Amino acid sequence: MRYVMVIDTRRCVGCMDCVVACKTENNVPEGYNRDWITEEVRGAYPQPRLEIRSERCNHCARPPCVSCCPTGASRVHRGGVVLVAHRQCIGCKACLAACPYDARFTHPDGYADKCTFCHHRVDQGQLPACVSVCPTHCMHFGDLDNPESEVSRLLRSRAHHALLPEAGCQPHVFYLT
Repeated sequence: MRYVMVIDTRRCVGCMDCVVACKTENNVPEGYNRDWITEEVRGAYPQPRLEIRSERCNHCARPPCVSCCPTGASRVHRGGVVLVAHRQCIGCKACLAACPYDARFTHPDGYADKCTFCHHRVDQGQLPACVSVCPTHCMHFGDLDNPESEVSRLLRSRAHHALLPEAGCQPHVFYLT
Protein backbone atom coordinates (compact mmCIF):
# COMPACT_ATOMS: atom_id res chain seq x y z
CA MET A 1 0.00 0.00 0.00
CA ARG A 2 1.28 3.46 -0.95
CA TYR A 3 -0.92 6.43 -0.13
CA VAL A 4 -0.80 9.40 -2.48
CA MET A 5 -2.70 12.61 -3.00
CA VAL A 6 -3.64 13.84 -6.46
CA ILE A 7 -4.75 17.43 -6.93
CA ASP A 8 -6.41 18.67 -10.10
CA THR A 9 -5.00 22.14 -10.76
CA ARG A 10 -7.74 22.81 -13.32
CA ARG A 11 -10.36 22.56 -10.57
CA CYS A 12 -8.61 24.15 -7.57
CA VAL A 13 -9.85 27.71 -7.04
CA GLY A 14 -7.70 28.53 -4.01
CA CYS A 15 -10.67 28.81 -1.64
CA MET A 16 -8.57 27.58 1.32
CA ASP A 17 -11.29 25.24 2.63
CA CYS A 18 -8.57 22.55 2.81
CA VAL A 19 -6.39 24.79 4.97
CA VAL A 20 -9.24 25.57 7.38
CA ALA A 21 -10.32 21.92 7.57
CA CYS A 22 -6.77 20.83 8.38
CA LYS A 23 -6.33 23.49 11.07
CA THR A 24 -9.66 22.50 12.64
CA GLU A 25 -9.21 18.72 12.40
CA ASN A 26 -5.66 18.75 13.76
CA ASN A 27 -5.83 21.65 16.23
CA VAL A 28 -3.07 23.51 14.39
CA PRO A 29 -2.11 26.62 16.39
CA GLU A 30 -2.96 30.07 15.08
CA GLY A 31 -0.22 31.40 12.81
CA TYR A 32 0.87 27.93 11.61
CA ASN A 33 -0.31 25.69 8.77
CA ARG A 34 0.15 22.08 7.75
CA ASP A 35 -1.07 22.94 4.25
CA TRP A 36 -1.30 26.12 2.21
CA ILE A 37 -2.30 27.49 -1.19
CA THR A 38 0.29 28.44 -3.82
CA GLU A 39 -0.34 30.29 -7.06
CA GLU A 40 2.13 30.01 -9.93
CA VAL A 41 1.92 31.58 -13.37
CA ARG A 42 3.35 29.41 -16.12
CA GLY A 43 3.91 30.38 -19.73
CA ALA A 44 3.97 33.83 -21.20
CA TYR A 45 1.72 36.26 -23.00
CA PRO A 46 -0.49 35.67 -24.89
CA GLN A 47 -1.19 32.31 -23.22
CA PRO A 48 -0.15 32.43 -19.58
CA ARG A 49 -1.61 29.79 -17.29
CA LEU A 50 -2.31 30.23 -13.59
CA GLU A 51 -1.79 27.06 -11.56
CA ILE A 52 -3.37 27.06 -8.10
CA ARG A 53 -2.09 24.30 -5.81
CA SER A 54 -2.92 23.07 -2.36
CA GLU A 55 0.50 22.13 -0.97
CA ARG A 56 1.64 20.14 2.08
CA CYS A 57 4.16 17.51 3.13
CA ASN A 58 4.76 15.27 0.12
CA HIS A 59 5.14 12.05 2.18
CA CYS A 60 8.17 11.17 0.09
CA ALA A 61 9.36 7.66 -0.67
CA ARG A 62 12.90 8.89 0.13
CA PRO A 63 12.24 11.43 2.92
CA PRO A 64 15.40 13.30 3.98
CA CYS A 65 13.55 14.45 7.11
CA VAL A 66 13.47 10.85 8.34
CA SER A 67 17.08 9.95 7.62
CA CYS A 68 18.43 13.08 9.35
CA CYS A 69 16.36 12.77 12.55
CA PRO A 70 18.76 12.02 15.43
CA THR A 71 16.09 10.49 17.71
CA GLY A 72 13.99 8.54 15.22
CA ALA A 73 11.00 10.79 15.92
CA SER A 74 10.46 11.25 12.18
CA ARG A 75 9.46 7.95 10.65
CA VAL A 76 7.58 6.30 7.82
CA HIS A 77 4.23 4.86 8.90
CA ARG A 78 1.93 2.38 7.17
CA GLY A 79 1.18 3.34 3.58
CA GLY A 80 4.28 5.51 3.32
CA VAL A 81 2.88 8.30 5.50
CA VAL A 82 5.70 10.29 7.10
CA LEU A 83 4.93 11.11 10.74
CA VAL A 84 6.62 12.75 13.73
CA ALA A 85 6.41 11.15 17.18
CA HIS A 86 6.02 14.37 19.17
CA ARG A 87 7.24 12.89 22.45
CA GLN A 88 10.49 11.73 20.84
CA CYS A 89 11.18 14.98 19.00
CA ILE A 90 13.81 17.16 20.67
CA GLY A 91 13.10 20.19 18.47
CA CYS A 92 16.55 20.25 16.86
CA LYS A 93 15.06 21.40 13.52
CA ALA A 94 17.25 19.09 11.41
CA CYS A 95 14.12 17.82 9.65
CA LEU A 96 12.97 21.37 8.93
CA ALA A 97 16.29 22.10 7.26
CA ALA A 98 16.28 18.79 5.34
CA CYS A 99 12.81 19.18 3.79
CA PRO A 100 13.05 20.71 0.31
CA TYR A 101 9.32 21.52 0.42
CA ASP A 102 9.43 23.65 3.58
CA ALA A 103 6.55 21.52 4.83
CA ARG A 104 7.42 21.42 8.53
CA PHE A 105 7.25 23.95 11.32
CA THR A 106 8.19 24.03 14.97
CA HIS A 107 5.02 23.72 17.04
CA PRO A 108 4.85 26.21 19.94
CA ASP A 109 5.23 23.20 22.28
CA GLY A 110 8.72 22.61 20.81
CA TYR A 111 8.34 19.66 18.43
CA ALA A 112 8.35 19.44 14.62
CA ASP A 113 4.86 19.31 13.13
CA LYS A 114 3.52 18.70 9.62
CA CYS A 115 0.75 17.18 7.52
CA THR A 116 -0.04 13.58 8.44
CA PHE A 117 -2.45 12.84 5.57
CA CYS A 118 -4.88 12.70 8.55
CA HIS A 119 -3.70 9.13 9.19
CA HIS A 120 -6.04 8.99 12.22
CA ARG A 121 -8.98 9.42 9.81
CA VAL A 122 -7.53 7.20 7.06
CA ASP A 123 -6.99 4.38 9.58
CA GLN A 124 -10.77 4.55 10.22
CA GLY A 125 -11.65 4.41 6.52
CA GLN A 126 -12.21 8.16 6.12
CA LEU A 127 -10.56 10.61 3.77
CA PRO A 128 -8.12 13.27 4.99
CA ALA A 129 -10.02 16.33 6.23
CA CYS A 130 -8.76 18.51 3.36
CA VAL A 131 -10.03 16.07 0.74
CA SER A 132 -13.40 15.58 2.42
CA VAL A 133 -14.29 19.31 2.40
CA CYS A 134 -13.04 20.39 -1.03
CA PRO A 135 -16.00 22.07 -2.74
CA THR A 136 -14.58 21.61 -6.26
CA HIS A 137 -13.58 17.97 -5.63
CA CYS A 138 -10.10 18.70 -6.96
CA MET A 139 -8.38 16.61 -4.27
CA HIS A 140 -8.15 12.82 -4.42
CA PHE A 141 -6.54 10.40 -1.98
CA GLY A 142 -5.88 6.70 -2.21
CA ASP A 143 -3.58 3.74 -2.70
CA LEU A 144 -1.30 4.09 -5.72
CA ASP A 145 -0.43 0.38 -5.53
CA ASN A 146 -4.05 -0.48 -6.33
CA PRO A 147 -4.34 -0.13 -10.13
CA GLU A 148 -8.13 0.23 -9.80
CA SER A 149 -7.99 3.13 -7.33
CA GLU A 150 -9.12 6.58 -8.38
CA VAL A 151 -5.63 8.03 -7.86
CA SER A 152 -4.04 5.35 -10.07
CA ARG A 153 -6.64 5.91 -12.76
CA LEU A 154 -6.18 9.70 -12.67
CA LEU A 155 -2.40 9.47 -12.92
CA ARG A 156 -2.67 7.09 -15.87
CA SER A 157 -5.14 9.29 -17.72
CA ARG A 158 -3.84 12.84 -17.18
CA ALA A 159 -0.58 14.72 -17.48
CA HIS A 160 0.78 15.44 -14.02
CA HIS A 161 3.83 16.60 -12.14
CA ALA A 162 5.28 16.51 -8.65
CA LEU A 163 7.11 19.36 -6.96
CA LEU A 164 10.91 19.46 -7.07
CA PRO A 165 11.53 16.06 -8.63
CA GLU A 166 15.19 17.04 -8.92
CA ALA A 167 15.48 16.80 -5.11
CA GLY A 168 15.26 13.01 -5.48
CA CYS A 169 12.75 12.57 -2.65
CA GLN A 170 10.11 10.82 -4.78
CA PRO A 171 7.12 12.82 -3.53
CA HIS A 172 3.67 11.28 -3.17
CA VAL A 173 1.64 14.38 -3.93
CA PHE A 174 0.88 14.84 -7.62
CA TYR A 175 -0.65 17.74 -9.51
CA LEU A 176 -2.80 17.12 -12.58
CA THR A 177 -2.20 19.71 -15.28
